[in-house]
Amino acid sequence: MASTIQAVRGMNDILPAETGAWQRLEAALRDLMARYGYSEIRLPIVERTELFARAIGEVTDIVEKEMYTFVDRSGDSLTLRPEGTAGCVRAAIEQNLLRGQTPRLYYMGPMFRHERPQKGRYRQFHQLGVEAFGLAGPDVDAEQIALSARLLRELGLNGVTLELNSLGSLEARQRYRELLVRYLEPRAEALCPDCRARIHRSPLRVLDCKVESCREATRDAPLLVDFLDEDSALHFEGLQARLRALEIPFVVNPVLVRGLDYYNRTVFEWKTDRLGAQGTVIAGGRYDGLVRQIGGPDTPAVGFAMGLERLLALLELEVGQAAPERPDLFIGPFGEAAAPAALCLAERARDAGIRVSTGPVGGLKQLLKAAERSQARFMLILGEQELAGGELQVKEQETGEFLPASLATLPERLKAKLDA
Repeated sequence: MASTIQAVRGMNDILPAETGAWQRLEAALRDLMARYGYSEIRLPIVERTELFARAIGEVTDIVEKEMYTFVDRSGDSLTLRPEGTAGCVRAAIEQNLLRGQTPRLYYMGPMFRHERPQKGRYRQFHQLGVEAFGLAGPDVDAEQIALSARLLRELGLNGVTLELNSLGSLEARQRYRELLVRYLEPRAEALCPDCRARIHRSPLRVLDCKVESCREATRDAPLLVDFLDEDSALHFEGLQARLRALEIPFVVNPVLVRGLDYYNRTVFEWKTDRLGAQGTVIAGGRYDGLVRQIGGPDTPAVGFAMGLERLLALLELEVGQAAPERPDLFIGPFGEAAAPAALCLAERARDAGIRVSTGPVGGLKQLLKAAERSQARFMLILGEQELAGGELQVKEQETGEFLPASLATLPERLKAKLDA
């Protein structure tokens, strides 16, 4: 016997018992995006590798270690998207969405990174991404944070805290980067192997390392907020003032950085301690230079992303596992003669907006078991007697009560009962 083919490690199935929770979350997200004036854009899963190398940075862990990259039959190097911002910027440039416009866009779908699978983190994972273009002031930063705060509030999630920082302008960050490298070099032996490799390629990320030896070594490191350029400092002050006006609590975290090179000025994260070491639920910030970096006009931009698996895991911890959607009615044909009528009745019920599950032709015992397995609220065994007399006994499975109806009136009677 051939061995069973298994899913690729880190690429998990989402089973029918789980998809109801996914659908409800996705519907809530789409509703929220509409209330804030964001329009959906649907992006390719595969992009040219050059896009991510140029946008994310060739010396980042994502590009060097984590991307799924392959050469297609035309000899082009292609990559499964590891994040959505670069593709969204590429589409905005290519489709002329930025000329005299300030588009607000969002997207949902799978991303791919070849990293170690762990709780709430997979090699194929799903994100909501939110991007706004052409707006330079702190108002849209505050609006996006308010949007994310509303989402957490409406989902009933507590214990998630907002952390803020400013990375300043690209020029100010470069000057600070040189100062930080000079601080880190003599302390290299005290750093973990990953941070030793980051000293010259991504030194700001050393500040955010969770390894205790790295935290101790960087305890007295210079902080970027002390070296901000004047415009960035004013922008950061304006953002904080707006959040206070909105009564959104926050903490300024001077070592908060982002793992992608394109961020500048505002960075923010919503964090929890309920998901283990990987506590970030939502993360984002400004990337004013990315559009030009990819080849478009000089355009300010800000956005954020959230991992849907992690959000669902937090929801399950907070409010419990959501019950899967179940049918309203199970119809089982008792005997071959009843099968056509059962199918016709099921279609009429569906016309009325009733969710119907049908069983195979069978005996009474078999159909009762099938009705129980369906978890439908109501069940009907349809046989020759019901067809001849037209009177039906529709049973509510949990209470055992019967809803009298006829073949002609069942859809309307049941719909009224379900809506009551």
